[in-house]
Amino acid sequence: MSEASSTRVVVIGHGMVGHRFLEALQSRDTGGRFQVTVLAEEGRSAYDRVRLSAYFDGVSAEELTYAVPGGVDLRLGEPAVSVDRAARLVRTGAGEYPYDVLVLATGSSAFVPPISGVDQAGVFVYRTLDDLEAIRDHAKGREVGAVIGGGLLGLEAANALRLLGLRTHVIEFAPRLMPVQVDAAGGAVLRRYVEDLGVRVHVGAGTTAIRQMSSSGRLGLTLSDGAHVPADIVVVAAGIRPRDELARSMGLATGARGGIVVDAACRTEDPAVYAIGECAEIEGRCYGLVAPGYAMAEVVADRLVGGSAEFPGADTSTKLKLLGVDVASFGDAAVDGKPRPDLLDIVYLDPVNGRYAKLVLSDDAQTLLGGILVGDASAYPTLRASVGGPLPGHPLALLAGDASAGDVALPADAQVCSCNAVTQGQVVAAIAEGCTDVGALKECTRAGTSCGSCVPLLKQILSSQGVAAGKALCEHFEYSRAELFDIVRVRDIRTFSQLIAEHGRGRGCDVCKPTVASILASLHNEYVLDGEQASLQDTNDHFLANIQRNGTYSVVPRIPGGEITPDKLIVIGEVARDFNLYTKITGGQRIDLLGARVEQLPAIWSRLVAAGFESGHAYGKALRTVKSCVGSTWCRYGVQDSVGLAIELELRYRGLRAPHKLKSAVSGCARECAEARGKDFGIIATENGWNLYVAGNGGFRPRHADLLASDLSTEELIRTVDRFLMFYIRTADRLQRTSAWLEGLEGGLEYLRAVIVDDSLGIAEELDTQMSHHISSYMDEWRATVEDPQRLARFVSFVNAPGTPDPTISFVSERGQPVPVVLGARP
Repeated sequence: MSEASSTRVVVIGHGMVGHRFLEALQSRDTGGRFQVTVLAEEGRSAYDRVRLSAYFDGVSAEELTYAVPGGVDLRLGEPAVSVDRAARLVRTGAGEYPYDVLVLATGSSAFVPPISGVDQAGVFVYRTLDDLEAIRDHAKGREVGAVIGGGLLGLEAANALRLLGLRTHVIEFAPRLMPVQVDAAGGAVLRRYVEDLGVRVHVGAGTTAIRQMSSSGRLGLTLSDGAHVPADIVVVAAGIRPRDELARSMGLATGARGGIVVDAACRTEDPAVYAIGECAEIEGRCYGLVAPGYAMAEVVADRLVGGSAEFPGADTSTKLKLLGVDVASFGDAAVDGKPRPDLLDIVYLDPVNGRYAKLVLSDDAQTLLGGILVGDASAYPTLRASVGGPLPGHPLALLAGDASAGDVALPADAQVCSCNAVTQGQVVAAIAEGCTDVGALKECTRAGTSCGSCVPLLKQILSSQGVAAGKALCEHFEYSRAELFDIVRVRDIRTFSQLIAEHGRGRGCDVCKPTVASILASLHNEYVLDGEQASLQDTNDHFLANIQRNGTYSVVPRIPGGEITPDKLIVIGEVARDFNLYTKITGGQRIDLLGARVEQLPAIWSRLVAAGFESGHAYGKALRTVKSCVGSTWCRYGVQDSVGLAIELELRYRGLRAPHKLKSAVSGCARECAEARGKDFGIIATENGWNLYVAGNGGFRPRHADLLASDLSTEELIRTVDRFLMFYIRTADRLQRTSAWLEGLEGGLEYLRAVIVDDSLGIAEELDTQMSHHISSYMDEWRATVEDPQRLARFVSFVNAPGTPDPTISFVSERGQPVPVVLGARP
């Protein structure tokens, strides 16, 4: 379709809701009917505001930013200045944009109360990435911070200041924290949690003035109760207001408390103009949550392609982990405390363990209307989806935190995922069509892809539909990998034959043999190609090299921490030249030598071993690399010796066999040049030591690592990593990366921390002993190979002609290096 016949859509605003509209329209625009232009006020593309605080936990701005759908003309840093509705023309400082349809997605702005002195230096709002960057820069070298506002955003801001190392105050005008979401009892439990973290809480007091303290240069906050709070930095997080000023200048109707008035189709009084998200007043209310905004985006996209969708109503449920505590509110939580004879409350309070829960039922106790959970929100997904219907289980079991108390007997129209408006019926239908795990359900339905709070419910629905992942490793063993690991460990089993004879059946297969080989290697750390072990290995381990697409192998010597001498560099270059190998510097700070034939491997490695190189285990399910920046040795920003630590860790864990490959990195400062948060275990230097992040993955399904422990000494760090790795090796499934392992670990990060830091299972000493055995028994596999003629005998292309190269492999030259060609292969 030509541009002349296209429908011109101009979107003003590029936040989360505006971005969702682009995705929704693109998914429906099968004929290319729409020509879309987006005018963005910020100089960056849309990003995840829900996870905004992750910026202070090591997540970069780029990682938070969304990819822009193809075919969209995105104008960054070019806000709309005016709109001529009669001419259907939007004007910016740079040009004019005609439209057939205009979508206002201008969002909201931070509300700043009229406090004397609030406009001076050192006072910030908490709304955009630019705000967060300004807060971070100003907080350097400071000691005390104060947050005005104790709601959701205020507590997130308080946590941000804590992560920046500041002693923090929270000031809330209402008599409790989070007054919109929790009642008085829930607020009291929440306050205890927050104060236990060292945050000073002031409730029932407003800020009347902010003054510069001449004696210290600090700011001073005067509160309405007469108290005085000193602070080096003040963050205002007192709420939001809809951005409706452009709509007002256009003459569009706005609500009494702000917001662009729209109907059920999200259309303003001008039929060519729509409004979505936090800037829109729909059904007499502006919603400051992402789920209602997403619903509006879907409605408008449907209307533009000829549909008749209407706003389905808003689910204002929220579940957040604030300052380390789970807080959830759903449905009508009755937080105002006023007696209501039409409601019945069921309350659970456990002050010892810091848990509070309340269910709000109809007066006949037949219908769940809402509730509050503080301290343990494991039952939230099931309870939220049950609002408007009967309780999914016994009230006491649900309130006590038994996430499995319900049998997920939800009606088909119950909303499982409020962010993406996915119902129970849609999930069940997807399961019937073959989506038999959470990952597949995410792809099919989008459930669980936004905030993720419904993932536990997805697992329960899978189970209720008879889809349960069996624990059996394969037909030869009815045990899981973790169970087999314990059997081998406890009974000190040394061979596959013994294990299958005593605990399995048959002769084994390509699934169980390499798995058991890995378990034996993890526990005993013996040469992997001796005796029966050799027959258990897959192709890569069988030749201690990674097979390539053309049948040749890679040679990857270990270069700990990426540090290498000129002499060793020369050796690698000479080997590559003499054996006509392709060379490539990898992302893990090593040098790959590609194109080696099987019979060449011993000769290549003999020269490398003689030069002091070891196997880099690029072929094994083992530690690969510990990447590093140059750290404090060279970098002016470095605060710790990242290179030295990376080398120490790589040499400590070299050869460690695991359920899957392991990668690590050490960054010498918060600039994070080594990309530690995309690794299975990553370390970031701080002024006080090291922060340890675990279970990251930069592969097919990227996942940012989680902060396990902060400001560790080097000794504490190494001990914690030892236990983390050994616990993962002991309990993970076959071929399960640390990222998937942690996501599936019951209790998640808190449970992992309890096990390896607090030794809640009493196995820390055992894990330490296992790692000590690995370190003391380590041998370089390639040195052990080249020094033993019997072990060298396996490295032949043809048994009856050991010196004959494979005739199907040839090379051509590209970019000055040899590139393989498989003769006779299909193009």
